[in-house]
Amino acid sequence: MTKPTPLRLHDYLPYRLALASHRVSRMVGRAYRARFGLSIPEWRVIAILGEEGEATAQGLGDAAGLDKVSVSRAVRALVERGLVEKRPHGRDRRSSLLRLTPDGEAVYADVAPAALAAEAALVSELTGEEERVLAALLERVRNRAQALLDDPSAPVD
Repeated sequence: MTKPTPLRLHDYLPYRLALASHRVSRMVGRAYRARFGLSIPEWRVIAILGEEGEATAQGLGDAAGLDKVSVSRAVRALVERGLVEKRPHGRDRRSSLLRLTPDGEAVYADVAPAALAAEAALVSELTGEEERVLAALLERVRNRAQALLDDPSAPVD
């Protein structure tokens, strides 16, 4: 009987991805907090609404990779700060459409360049080709993970 291959956490791809994501989020989140008083979920909500125009809370969660509680807290805080407004959703009375207020748009206009600068600092040691390969590989891993999530017969438990 062969001995199973031991799990080496630092070699385990899901762990390495989670660790990288956490460190990158902390790095950029520090700038959002210090300069704009925004948490990472709040920044993600502002970024998505700045890009999309409006969305439901569920749509924000799906786009931002956030759970319902995180989205709810972020939206509530942004509404209280006057950066996001809610209006009734014409087709679904159970949800609201969310969009940036003029103050929210101003924050987005200020924070977006900071986000791009943080991204540039993060990838500054990569070549253009390495950036493209990294983006393509991350997209493939994300798509494969979604396919496995969507397939109830996938051999993952």
